[in-house]
Amino acid sequence: MYRCQYQVLVLFGTSETSDPVQLVLTDHIYPSPCISLSPNDLVGTGTKFTVHVEMGANVTIQCWNTGYRGTILLHKHGHSAPVQHQDYSGVGTAAFSLFALTLSDAGTYGCSYRPKSRPFVSSALGDSVMLEVTPTAAPSGAERNSRGNLVVSVVRGCAAAFVVILGLYFVLDARRLMVLLGESEALNSAEL
Repeated sequence: MYRCQYQVLVLFGTSETSDPVQLVLTDHIYPSPCISLSPNDLVGTGTKFTVHVEMGANVTIQCWNTGYRGTILLHKHGHSAPVQHQDYSGVGTAAFSLFALTLSDAGTYGCSYRPKSRPFVSSALGDSVMLEVTPTAAPSGAERNSRGNLVVSVVRGCAAAFVVILGLYFVLDARRLMVLLGESEALNSAEL
């Protein structure tokens, strides 16, 4: 575990200690963990599996090793830090759940573990699973409904415009009538 700190000679002060950074070494003495994916239960045996899942689905990735206590870690390729981790005692399986998948969850996942007796030593990444997330297909009636909603909105907009225009017509017509009545009264009073 490494941390940084600096000292300013002019003020004779020392900075706060930085956040820690772990240096973890891979030791090939420890066997790589196995991986499976639920609900499909595809167990890795030295090859990559590609699994296609729709957006919004839930997936569980299971990782296990043989006989070492410690921490099992789930890694996503391209990310330096593990995505999730679980502590366990003895032989066991760690279940990592990914809920309501989005397109950003797509990628290749693998597992490693760190023995409890050597927390800064890790096994190599085991087999991997490639998760491809596909957009959810719209139901066949959904497109029809959205077109119908568009037509209804246009008709409502036209009806509203018609009502506004009709209202303006009546207001202007009433005003014209008042002007005519005013002129008529003026003529009548001039004749008298």
